[in-house]
Amino acid sequence: MEVLRSISEIKEKVNEWKSNGLSVGFVPTMGYLHAGHKSLIEKASSENDRVVVSVFVNPKQFDNENDLETYPSNLQGDKALIAGAGGDIIFAPTAAEMYPDGFATLVDIEGLDKELCGATRPGHFRGVCTVVTKLFLIVTPDRAYFGEKDFQQLAIIKRFTKDLNIPVEIIGCPIVREEDGLAMSSRNAKLSEEERRKALIIIEALNIIKEMVYQGTSDVEELKKEASRKISTMDIAKIDYFEIVDPDTLEKIDVVKEKALAATAVFIGKTRLIDNMIIGE
Repeated sequence: MEVLRSISEIKEKVNEWKSNGLSVGFVPTMGYLHAGHKSLIEKASSENDRVVVSVFVNPKQFDNENDLETYPSNLQGDKALIAGAGGDIIFAPTAAEMYPDGFATLVDIEGLDKELCGATRPGHFRGVCTVVTKLFLIVTPDRAYFGEKDFQQLAIIKRFTKDLNIPVEIIGCPIVREEDGLAMSSRNAKLSEEERRKALIIIEALNIIKEMVYQGTSDVEELKKEASRKISTMDIAKIDYFEIVDPDTLEKIDVVKEKALAATAVFIGKTRLIDNMIIGE
């Protein structure tokens, strides 16, 4: 599995493919890949002639220096997973390659970043928009693949791609879960055995309110109160947010009329995990 470090190298490779009439799929990641990433790469491989996977821990989207410094990495393991899933090239630039001295341009978005993760992590989505825009311009893929676990991120990327007329088709892919229901995440590796077991309180809370809606409860405050109560029964769980929003606008709602998005971020010990579920379908 070839790993390219420079922007010029990856642009040259992609231009070579495109000159031969080949389509290019792209899966941006921050590394430490798992089965969820594998599913994205496999889908990209099934729909494109060539697949680029980026591995870059983007410093501009972290609001906590310790979180950045302790983010897990395993490039050798990533290479094996990418090769097995049908990826063709890894683009793994350094921060200096992506943000050289004098870098002064940021990409921001209004509206979609105000709730959920955006409300508690100021500047996070500015960093996401900036790096994804750069990656799209560098790789120039036909299609790019993102997991629905980061539902807000996916909505924002779809929005700015449309607004800026970037010729990339954005494809969202379903959340991949462990057998016991925990959403797969690179951050799961930071959990102790006890924390890993107790993290299941997140999916349990989501399932409870999904069933409540199915049984006829539609009041959002009642649903949020029950979800928060459930999560708070776990001693090491601290809720960052638990919201129920319109899945298209990400705006808060008072009543679940049709489908809605229940989304949460919870600290299990020191590790922040996110998850979401469509309810009311």
